[in-house]
Amino acid sequence: MIELTSKVIPGSLASGQLRLPFDLRQKSRLRTKLTSGEDAWLLLPRGDILRGGDKLLAADGRIIEVIAEPEAVVHIVCANATELARAAYHLGNRHVPVQVGDGFLRIAADHVLEDMLRCLGATLTPLQAPFEPEAGAYGAHGGGHHHHSDEPPRGARIHEYASKNIK
Repeated sequence: MIELTSKVIPGSLASGQLRLPFDLRQKSRLRTKLTSGEDAWLLLPRGDILRGGDKLLAADGRIIEVIAEPEAVVHIVCANATELARAAYHLGNRHVPVQVGDGFLRIAADHVLEDMLRCLGATLTPLQAPFEPEAGAYGAHGGGHHHHSDEPPRGARIHEYASKNIK
């Protein structure tokens, strides 16, 4: 079984591929299989989110490329920027992972959210596509910065709100 232990520099030549949907690319510990069928064990630092195109270093020195597996998503467009911003606001208010593109949003398929978006005037198109939502304001910097010992660690999570010391 191949052990995948860390991310490596982009541009490194990969000798294999790991194909995962977004839900599994958020996990730091995962038993899975490479596209070749070889068993793999993901052992990454907590909080890392894998993106399509990331490269992982295996314990045996091999480099494995992460492929964002196509999944059921909803492509959202609106008549104008104000309506698109309104749709984004309502999705964000529900803490929904959202992929932001040039003039569109994408979310994982969800009939309740889809009904809400239609009521807001959005046009929805179901797709099978890789899903790459925003990392969020609290996880955008990744896990490589310093924290004081009394702070909770923050990795590249979709969102994270600290309730500590809020009065």
